[in-house]
Amino acid sequence: MIAYFTRAYTFSASHRLHTDALSSGANRTTYGKCNNPYGHGHNYRVEVTVAGPIDSETGMVINMATLDSIVRTKILDRFDHMNLNLDPLFASQVSTTENLTIEIFNILFDALKPARLHRIRIEETENNFFEYTGS
Repeated sequence: MIAYFTRAYTFSASHRLHTDALSSGANRTTYGKCNNPYGHGHNYRVEVTVAGPIDSETGMVINMATLDSIVRTKILDRFDHMNLNLDPLFASQVSTTENLTIEIFNILFDALKPARLHRIRIEETENNFFEYTGS
C-alpha cells in the first residue's frame, strides 16, 4: 500500500527573468515586467509530497519532523530572502519558477530516501502554480 503525505512551506525570494541568449529587447518582450533590471520578489508556497508504504511501527510515510528538518536545511535556509539569480543553480539557466520547481525536486530527491519524493508544487502568485513529478 502506498500513501501520500504533503506538507507546505513558505519562503520569500527575488529574481529577474533574463537570459544572455536574448537581446535586451527580446528579454523585455519575453519576460515583460519580470525582466525589471532591479528584479522582483515572491512569497513562494512550496508543497512537498512524499509517497511510500506506511511504516508499521510509526503509522507514517515519513516523520514530519524529519521532513521539516530536511526541507529547512536544504531549501528554506538556501533560498529564503535570497536573490535566486545569485544561486549557482541559476548561473546557466533562467530563474523561472518552472526551473526552481525542478531544482527543488532534484535537491530533495535523494535526501528524503527511503521515502519517495512524489511531487513538488510551487505557488508563485495566487494565479500561478507549478508542479514537477520528476518525469
